[in-house]
Amino acid sequence: MTPLHRTLLTTLALLTSLTARLPAHAAPGCTSSVPYVSGEGGYHTYRIPATVRTARGTVLAFAEGRHDGAGDSGDIDVVLRRSADGGCTWGPPAVVAAGDGDTRGNPAPVVDPRSGAVVLVTSYNSGAVTEAQIMRGEATPEQSRRVFVQHSLDDGRHFTPPRDITAQVKRPGWRWYATGPGHAVALTRGPHAGRLLVPANHSAAPPAGSHDTGAEARYYGGHALYSDDLGRTWHLGFVDDTYDGMTNANETSAAQLRDGRLYFTARDQNGKAPGNRLDAYSGDGGRTLERPYAVQPTLNDVPVVQGSVLQPVGPKAPLLLSAPSVPTARRAMALWSSTDEGRTFTKLQTLSAHWAAYSDLVQVSLDTVGVLYETGAKGTYDTIEFRRLRLP
Repeated sequence: MTPLHRTLLTTLALLTSLTARLPAHAAPGCTSSVPYVSGEGGYHTYRIPATVRTARGTVLAFAEGRHDGAGDSGDIDVVLRRSADGGCTWGPPAVVAAGDGDTRGNPAPVVDPRSGAVVLVTSYNSGAVTEAQIMRGEATPEQSRRVFVQHSLDDGRHFTPPRDITAQVKRPGWRWYATGPGHAVALTRGPHAGRLLVPANHSAAPPAGSHDTGAEARYYGGHALYSDDLGRTWHLGFVDDTYDGMTNANETSAAQLRDGRLYFTARDQNGKAPGNRLDAYSGDGGRTLERPYAVQPTLNDVPVVQGSVLQPVGPKAPLLLSAPSVPTARRAMALWSSTDEGRTFTKLQTLSAHWAAYSDLVQVSLDTVGVLYETGAKGTYDTIEFRRLRLP
């Protein structure tokens, strides 16, 4: 059998398996649920949602459980709740990665379509340092950002202990490092079918001799890490290292398009270019970009915030993106669609006028998607809600 035939058979098997595991219609009975309420379960605040649907149909809702406050630093766990009915009700919360006084977060889960294993990649830093200190280079290597991977072989009930993969995916000299946040991608088409890819971002130190102090965000860039062996070993893919201050690719989500390419959408962390959303494409499974990150002008309603992108399975299903829809504030979570592979987006629906911030998208059935997002009537991080929506 030729390599081409093996690739075609693998791709067909992956697509057939993925489609077969999706019911035609979501179970009726609910439009929304609230898996996380800040102040409950021993946590001051829940933030940074991420969600996937397992091979057995269970919806997993990950989040950061922040013990001491709403801030990004300190004692933070990665927590999980499971739903067997498409996100209508949720099982008890569980700690997947305990901070034990340190910071564990930025969950980026993905389901391997070959084995059904849930692979979770997360970020870590010492609870004794802040993001600003790490960005300024004031943290030791032990205190600074590191990357870990975990596996679940029982539908998300139990996970292996976090395993450090930092040396495989972080360049010397990088300071900040963040996986996702939000679901990662399992490639199902093309020569790299079976690859697990995690979109991420980093910051680099200013050039030697530079007096550009206090402007660390100017050295933000996007990158990807990937595994071709079910998450056992990892490699660094493309690296966006322009650092020109015009576009500062930050928190990133990815989807595999119908033509097999990867589409990346990123937060622009206060770049000088007009607009707050950036995008890029990869035609080789995330190893390189077809062009540098550029402003996506049809998403100018989105503020400076993380967003999620999803290419649903199903005939004629459009590429979807979720994010707040007020350009100057984190509020009014909305859903956009693209029928031209991400070149342009059209707003489909505003979920609520309430405060809203980070989100993640998951396909629940062939005709239903779920949006797991931060929201609240009084504050942006009051709850993490799961909203079910019919596909357009």
